[in-house]
Amino acid sequence: MTDSLSAILETAPERVATGFELTEGPLWDAEGGWFYFVDTRQSRLYRVTPGKVAEVVCENPGGVNGTTFDLLGRIVICESPSRRVVRLDADCRVDVLADRFEGKRLNRPNDVTCRSDGSIYFTDPGLRVPLAERELPYSAVYRVTPAGDVSLIADCEYPNGLAFSPDERVLYVANSRSVQYIHAIELDADGNMARRRIFADMSSDSTAGVPDGIKVDVEGRVYCAGPGGVWVFAHDGTRLGIIPTPENPSNLAFGSPDLRTLFFTARTSVYTLRVKSPGVAHARFRGR
Repeated sequence: MTDSLSAILETAPERVATGFELTEGPLWDAEGGWFYFVDTRQSRLYRVTPGKVAEVVCENPGGVNGTTFDLLGRIVICESPSRRVVRLDADCRVDVLADRFEGKRLNRPNDVTCRSDGSIYFTDPGLRVPLAERELPYSAVYRVTPAGDVSLIADCEYPNGLAFSPDERVLYVANSRSVQYIHAIELDADGNMARRRIFADMSSDSTAGVPDGIKVDVEGRVYCAGPGGVWVFAHDGTRLGIIPTPENPSNLAFGSPDLRTLFFTARTSVYTLRVKSPGVAHARFRGR
């Protein structure tokens, strides 16, 4: 571990649940005091409190991947196989938020996050959709407004995980294919792209893992699941190091009451470790 990471971390990863097929979609519920996550192969949404057994919240036949809350506390899920973004009510009934853009079917929504104005941003990579089934010619980041309008924010090669900077002026997006890096999409006051730049290079000789889920702490550090573990970058894009993980991670979330527990999904298991700086609170819980 580098000196830079030693200044950030308090503990090594600890496995809190295992026996799954492919975990994703971690999400901290500050009101319930537990983490949600999904098993994409089983199409199940789980929740777990460290030290207790994970329990199934619901099975979602449309598929599961990235998750977030809306401002009212309803869980929003990317249904990658069904090519749509949905919202679950308390009984796990589905309300479709987005399945088309300009009348054309989405590709394969992957990850999702919520802005403090209630807008839902999600990534929609297309390279895993057979050419004959693609209706949209590009992969992109989209926004769904509280009124339900869908707009294109940025065209990308293969957008994956995404997260806002602490002030929500920058949207970080992982690019997970031929050139592996993190975009920094600078937003205007209306939440549209003003400009874009490469924030950090995540090139690796490893064949295990790609830039995937992203989260940000209150100091502006960017944590991204990637080859070999969780990659950590300073707010200026300087790489601070890679936190080695027992299994290749897919996504992560900050949780616990002090937001200093880093919970990450990794293949068959989910893990936690403790960090010294808290993560940025979900928009639903800010100011509480």
